[in-house]
Amino acid sequence: MLAVGIAAAAPGEGSDSPVVVITDSISGVAERPTEHAGNTVTTTGEPTATIPVSDTLSTTKTWTLNECLRYALENNIQLRQSRNNYLSGLEDTEEAKAAMLPSLTASTTQGFTNYPSTNVSDRNTYTGTYGVNAGLTLYEGGKLRTAVRQQKLQNRIDALTVAESENDIRIAIVQAYLQALYAAEAVEVARNTAEVSRAQRDRAEELWKAGSISRVDLAQLESQYASDLYQVTTACSTLDNYRLQLKQLLELDITEEMNLTAPAIQKSEVLSSLPAKAAIYATALEAMPEIERGKLAVESAELGIRQARAGFYPSVSLTAGIGTGHMSNGGYENGSQIWNRFNENLGLTLSVPIFSNRRNRTAVNKARLEEANSRLSWQDLQKTLLREVESAYLDALSAQSQYRAATEKERYARESFDLTQEQFNLGVKNTVELITAQNEWASSRQEVLQAKYMALLNIELLNIYQGLGTRTIN
Repeated sequence: MLAVGIAAAAPGEGSDSPVVVITDSISGVAERPTEHAGNTVTTTGEPTATIPVSDTLSTTKTWTLNECLRYALENNIQLRQSRNNYLSGLEDTEEAKAAMLPSLTASTTQGFTNYPSTNVSDRNTYTGTYGVNAGLTLYEGGKLRTAVRQQKLQNRIDALTVAESENDIRIAIVQAYLQALYAAEAVEVARNTAEVSRAQRDRAEELWKAGSISRVDLAQLESQYASDLYQVTTACSTLDNYRLQLKQLLELDITEEMNLTAPAIQKSEVLSSLPAKAAIYATALEAMPEIERGKLAVESAELGIRQARAGFYPSVSLTAGIGTGHMSNGGYENGSQIWNRFNENLGLTLSVPIFSNRRNRTAVNKARLEEANSRLSWQDLQKTLLREVESAYLDALSAQSQYRAATEKERYARESFDLTQEQFNLGVKNTVELITAQNEWASSRQEVLQAKYMALLNIELLNIYQGLGTRTIN
């Protein structure tokens, strides 16, 4: 089970969020949420509180968001594979360049022939041939040069694919980290609510013993306290799940546990003004690697058309070679034979395509369709980015508005609860009214948290879209 310490005023009493430290706790939800066997809540002058681990067999490290991002970018398996694919593409480029150079091969053949029907004394013949041959493509419709250019473009595409994967990891880590921080504060809200319910239950027990309230009223408050303890357990389970998701994104070993920490978040950061939506989108078009990747894919497809057209052009190749050989009964010593049989050859080959069963025409048509699809894919990438920017922008503005409204609502709900509690102690309000006021206050606190972290998440997404990285949570 996870426990969370947050050194902060209750919502409505302050505008700043504390440093959040999420640590493991081996104890469950105790009778009194702030008094756990084996755990203590410590608060210092710094704006942080933590529930330390009483027992652990695994290694534990405290992670900031930047540390999570740095670790994931260095160690993510899919990202490392993507980088290896990029390096493999560089090798393909070198191979494409080398295809323009001459080829050179050396060969030798050793043979033995037996003539059993002959009457000569030496019926066996030993032969050997030796040769060195070279070849060079002089012209092939520009196919080789186009292949080199196309492969260089593919290298740039592969590099942008790596950058795109890095952005995907950044977004996933930011989402998981903020979800965990939200869950951490939700646990603290649930614990504080349960503590208030416990105090109300204790006070009601005194009033019942004094005969001021009925047993039914006491039972209602005991039920509310039990319900709030259940909410603490549920909130802790949610936090466990979010932290596990983050751990799995980081691909940590099973023996590694993680604590999370985040700097204090000012109210002004949650409500920070956003650039114009059009400006964000224009910047994103320049910053997001998938847009440039789509553009380069179009250029590569255009080269693919040129590559296909080269099939209609003739090809010219040059060959040259030298060779020699020897035979055991050739009348000369082997050494003399090798020199006497020395020969050279030089050839020029011209190949003109006349009829290729429509292979070349089909290749050109398909290359044109591929180029058209590449353009459509590029347009789709731009429209997808526009949708993402518009959604994040609208969600950020909406969450900021909700945060303002929820903060006001929480302040009045807290005031209403305090007054209702005072009147309940005086016997003016009944338990139903007290529980209703308390639940409204707890609900308003959750709404503040949800709006705050929704605003932070979408602000961070807009930062990533603009190539700015994470700026609010560091």
